[in-house]
Amino acid sequence: MPGILRLAAAFAALFLLGAQPADDGSWPAGGFSFSDELGGFRILDVSGRGTRAEPIVLTQELYSASAVVMVVRIPDRSAALSTRTRTGMTLYLQLNTLNASGLPWVEFAFELQAQLGIPSTFGDGLSFDQVAREPTTIASDRFDLYTRDFEPSDRLLFRQGHVDPRQEAVFSFLITDLTPTYQFHLVQDPRIPSS
Repeated sequence: MPGILRLAAAFAALFLLGAQPADDGSWPAGGFSFSDELGGFRILDVSGRGTRAEPIVLTQELYSASAVVMVVRIPDRSAALSTRTRTGMTLYLQLNTLNASGLPWVEFAFELQAQLGIPSTFGDGLSFDQVAREPTTIASDRFDLYTRDFEPSDRLLFRQGHVDPRQEAVFSFLITDLTPTYQFHLVQDPRIPSS
């Protein structure tokens, strides 16, 4: 009986601790790793598999009222096969994002970059579901409308809403890649009211 109690206590401790980052500071989930190494925000938790039925849910705090960059990697090349379908890599992602910037957000933009600082183009295969065009995968609880641009860069803009300081916004979308990319960047750009 004491062994069972120790085992139950160990499981309870793991449950209370929740997800933790890896030794390199990245947060693994579903064959991907997510990193806040470029600053301006902090990842608090990551869970899920990245599928339509079980999207990766990433909880974060944004301290900046300007663009920040999340680094997304597929660290295990053999595990990369599990994220790929007939049409390439798919990643269903939900971002639970706390506004810790101290300023209200009136729009929120996302941009994909295969190489840091260089907008993603049609030729690199990376997009917000450019080929399948599943609009039901794009949503936000704080913004009523969105627009997608595929050329000359892959951008997603949420608008007609707002997020006050210390409030959370939820964003959901599908990222696809037709080529074997093992690292890409997700630019997150909160827009504040113009003065």
